Amino acid sequence: MESLRDILDSAAHGVFPPADGSTTVVPQPSDRDAGVLAFTAHSVVFTDEDPRWVHEAVRAVDCDGLAATMNARFLSAFMERTGRTSDTIDVLTVGLPLSGEPPLTLREIEDPGHPRVVSSRRRRDDVRVWAADGGLLLLGRGVAGRLEVAVEVQEDVRHRGLGRALVGAARQLSGGEPVWAQVSAGNARSLRAFQAAGYLPVGSEVLLSARARRVS
Repeated sequence: MESLRDILDSAAHGVFPPADGSTTVVPQPSDRDAGVLAFTAHSVVFTDEDPRWVHEAVRAVDCDGLAATMNARFLSAFMERTGRTSDTIDVLTVGLPLSGEPPLTLREIEDPGHPRVVSSRRRRDDVRVWAADGGLLLLGRGVAGRLEVAVEVQEDVRHRGLGRALVGAARQLSGGEPVWAQVSAGNARSLRAFQAAGYLPVGSEVLLSARARRVS
């Protein structure tokens, strides 16, 4: 059986699971990470739950089978089954590595108190942080050990191409491996920045967090 990392590595280079409407279940790559990854007409559910339960829950969703794993009814059942929560359905993008030096001045820093750094270290391992005038670039090991990027651009310097430059620089700082990014589907500004920097959409993704549910 392929691991989730095997599937991601193949997708990064344009080789996807068969578009046959089926659902593949693979083990969680870590205790932290469970969720659903949907490619064109094929879903991958990464969980330590019984695969038979997953397939039964998918069949119980009364909708187009190609979208069943991203249906709210399946995701609600998945969260109830695992006791986990989720934030949003993201567009999953990937940028292949680039050679050369980043086109902007970056300095590597330690800033464990910055909200973006705190959030990234909760989701990723081995997080590194670079500062630029008006922004931050973060790289860390996320789902299945893939290299993930996050950026922060100050409000007063937005609309000047800094976000695009930062995510482009991540491809040059990656050490020769693909760089992954999850972007909320409604965040059109970020999606445009990633696409302009050469990142390609490969699917949609929902991550289930083991954090306790919030009490209002």
